Amino acid sequence: MQQTGDQNAVSQTDTHTAPFPSEEVGRQLEFFAEISQQHVKTKKSKVHVVRARHASPLDPTARQDARVKRLMLAGVLALLYLLVIAIFYLQGLITLRVLQANAVLIGTVFLLFRLCFALGLNLKIQEKNLRLPMTVASIGIMLYTVYIAPITHIAFIPFLFLVMAFVMHRLSPREVLFLAGATLFGYALVVASHYATRTDSAMLTLECAQLLVLAVTLPGFAVLANRVQRLQSALFKANRKIRDIEEDAQRDVLLGCFNRRYIVASLEQQKRLADEAGTPLCLAVIDLDHFKRINDEAGHLGGDEVLRVFTRIAQTNVRDGDVFGRYGGEEFLLVLPETSLLASLNVAERIREQVEHFDWDEKLRNRVTVSIGLTQYLPGESVLDLFSRTDTAMYLAKQGGRNQVVVEEPTLDIA
Repeated sequence: MQQTGDQNAVSQTDTHTAPFPSEEVGRQLEFFAEISQQHVKTKKSKVHVVRARHASPLDPTARQDARVKRLMLAGVLALLYLLVIAIFYLQGLITLRVLQANAVLIGTVFLLFRLCFALGLNLKIQEKNLRLPMTVASIGIMLYTVYIAPITHIAFIPFLFLVMAFVMHRLSPREVLFLAGATLFGYALVVASHYATRTDSAMLTLECAQLLVLAVTLPGFAVLANRVQRLQSALFKANRKIRDIEEDAQRDVLLGCFNRRYIVASLEQQKRLADEAGTPLCLAVIDLDHFKRINDEAGHLGGDEVLRVFTRIAQTNVRDGDVFGRYGGEEFLLVLPETSLLASLNVAERIREQVEHFDWDEKLRNRVTVSIGLTQYLPGESVLDLFSRTDTAMYLAKQGGRNQVVVEEPTLDIA
């Protein structure tokens, strides 16, 4: 066993993942042997841990990217409609001018919306997603196509409901009703213009029948959209409650860190990953010294506050991939995946030092310290054996005077 603490402070700035083979274990043994022989004091170095920033769902950049993706999906629907119009042309049902007009309109509208998102012009208005303008533009293009080529009314209804379904869960019921009314009014204008300029009575009869169908179905579609929105809202709230319940089941109620059940499960998972990938895995058991005395001096509420402060200190010194949690009482576990023993020792020593020098409540007549046991996982051993070795190292730190880190050195035979 090797002890580090007030007498032997370890300075080690290597926090990168180290390989797990025997060469690394040999280097670690040489490092510990050198400390044991020299027993010299080393100057502590300040290590700043910078956490990676992840884009949250509220990140404006992430939101804008999501809007662009929805525009791209709308562009795919527009290409499908253009493909159908191309089929009409190949069948000789429409002229080339109709196909070209559709291609120009669809391309121009798509580029305009893409430019708005690229320049951030959509951020200057209330409806930043531009759902309603994009839907109106899509329906307008289809109505214009029906106006210049009445035979395309065959494709109008299916694509109209496809467009409405695409945005029905994102628009308010009032907006859906507005779209339904505007579509009926626009289609009625197209039918009226055809009646004024054409003499094909059969086509006019079909268009009037289609207008009647739209007049019956679109209001019902608006009601259905409102129902879908309410179901989606209820589902979202239920999912959020489930996530909160799952989060609460993983967290210690008092401290906010992970609880015993979660951290033991995480240790099992990290053990399997270490076996599969051959990466190092370290475990630290941290115990607050003389915690009963802390409760006697500051009361149980003061003792709870000491635990909370210690938790914050420990969590600021670990990476996002590390797992820190309360095992029970004043005992905590720290799982350090893909971390060498020397780098883990540096983390443990940093936590011990910051706890010792923290400006604690003046009610505490004695300083708050921690004893830490640290071990490295040996391939093939069970989680119980790993924890037992780490717990033994922690008790050796207690017996050795507390306020120190005791590392169980791996033996060459085991390695």
